[in-house]
Amino acid sequence: MRIRSLAVDALIAAALTGVALLLGPEAARQGQEPLDATAYALVVLVHLPLVFRGRAPAVVCCLVHAAWLVYVAADYWAVVGSFGPMLAVYTVAASRARRFSVPCAALMGGVWIYAGVVSHTDAWPSVVGQAVVYPAVLWRFGFDARRSAELTRQLRREQAERARREVAEERGRIARELHDVVAHHMSVISVQTGLARFVFDTDRATARTALDTIDATGKEALDELRRMLMVLRSDGDGAPAGPMPGLARLDEMAGRIRSGGVPVTVTVEGTPRPLAPGVDLCAYRVVQEALTNVVKHAPGARAEIRLRYEPHQLIVSVTDDGEGVISARVRSDGGHGLLGMRERAKLYGGQISIGPREQGGFAVRLTLPTSARATGRGDDATR
Repeated sequence: MRIRSLAVDALIAAALTGVALLLGPEAARQGQEPLDATAYALVVLVHLPLVFRGRAPAVVCCLVHAAWLVYVAADYWAVVGSFGPMLAVYTVAASRARRFSVPCAALMGGVWIYAGVVSHTDAWPSVVGQAVVYPAVLWRFGFDARRSAELTRQLRREQAERARREVAEERGRIARELHDVVAHHMSVISVQTGLARFVFDTDRATARTALDTIDATGKEALDELRRMLMVLRSDGDGAPAGPMPGLARLDEMAGRIRSGGVPVTVTVEGTPRPLAPGVDLCAYRVVQEALTNVVKHAPGARAEIRLRYEPHQLIVSVTDDGEGVISARVRSDGGHGLLGMRERAKLYGGQISIGPREQGGFAVRLTLPTSARATGRGDDATR
């Protein structure tokens, strides 16, 4: 990149030098001192440092103006040697702070005034106007270019930061999905495996039922994992292999939990209606995690799932009558599952309360807005 920039700057310096040399013969026609070999050599010397303007703009600007000052002091036509200083001032303004660029612009104006003094001109209004306007315009163009470059860099940083946040959020979403899928199904499989081992020699029918449940649960877990992988591999043109789970599969999940030895009842209040896919999945996953905790931490407890459809919200509650404060404390101390519940509720603008009940057992209560005006944020509370 540096080699390419150096080559570009060299071409620009050569082009300006060529234009200045072609303008040289015009000095005599303008009533100025004709340019000789020394003048042409000084013109080349004025423009030569521009090759390195990208690496050291302020230094190059000083060198260019020093050579131009020598050229002007020799009473040669100042216009011929002015192209290099103009570009040098613009470069400093476009790449350096004001404390460097403003003095460089003032330096150009000062040399221009000095050229008027050396040439004994009578057109001082024109000389002063050029000494003020040219440096000011070049400085302004350079400043705008620098500001534009800074805004572009800032935009790129913000885009990179936004991309990092989106990646982190996507990783969190994937982690929640994996936890919900794996933890729930593996808990059921673990319970059914223990049951099958316990009754294998004494109750073959129960053992066979447990093995059938293990088989069905394992297949469902694989289907959900495969569906997740399809979503992750999709480039935006494809669709997942099937619909994501929702409350329509709540009875199926409750039956799977019952087969694990936990009595589960499902109560629906209000008129069920289609929900947004995200809201539907959120409610399903929260119920799934709550029932998984019952299986893991409250063996022998009875669980109740209650859905209440209201005009603008859905209320989901999962309660159990597990005994003992140890179980309640284990389930309320945190962990990936409870964290996932809270994050899901917050993502869809809902509220969730998680904690032990006064009469014993544990309760999870989720309230999700179902209207189109629902925001994407919400509060979570722990009772």
